[in-house]
Amino acid sequence: MTTIGITGGIGSGKSLVASLLGTYGMPVYVADEESKQLVATLPVIREQLTALPGGDGIYDANGLNRRRMAALIFNDPSLLAQVNGIIHPEVARHFRQWLSEQTAPYAVLESAILFESGFDRQVDWRVTVYAPRALRLQRVMARDGLTEADVLRRMENQWPDEVKKAHSDFVIYNDGSQALIPQIETLVAHLSNRDREAPIIFPVDYARD
Repeated sequence: MTTIGITGGIGSGKSLVASLLGTYGMPVYVADEESKQLVATLPVIREQLTALPGGDGIYDANGLNRRRMAALIFNDPSLLAQVNGIIHPEVARHFRQWLSEQTAPYAVLESAILFESGFDRQVDWRVTVYAPRALRLQRVMARDGLTEADVLRRMENQWPDEVKKAHSDFVIYNDGSQALIPQIETLVAHLSNRDREAPIIFPVDYARD
């Protein structure tokens, strides 16, 4: 089975690209959603999070207190790294288990932090969905009702687009001026025809070919 990792900055349209790949019969694992579920329900994560400094208030009678956890790690990079070190390995294990249950020739891993989390090592091909920063800002503000400052703060927690593109095998542009479907079709055809022994040039930038 060939695995494809889809990433992109907030508001880039990575979920749209992943869902379009799903229409080709590719099962899609949405790491962000699965991570939330695992944090809320997996005992090993709960035990380790509550053992962190101040972690005794992360869970309450209603389950995970996301506001409390966010407040705990917001200004503490060291604690954030510890939290990620607890959660990311469990998500990776869950993904591998999920993958073992799939029968399609291709499977997709969608993750906002594909590179930051190390999930890129779990896949064969890495695809970055790109949109200009200003456009992404507008999209997220309209979609989520967030302030500009809130969105910019989230953007700062992700790798810059140019760095993601440089680490990717493919770049898809969702900038409103280039048709998305032809790029998806080209990606699928390229994956289907790729000689695994052939040399690869990184990144393959379809919109600029």
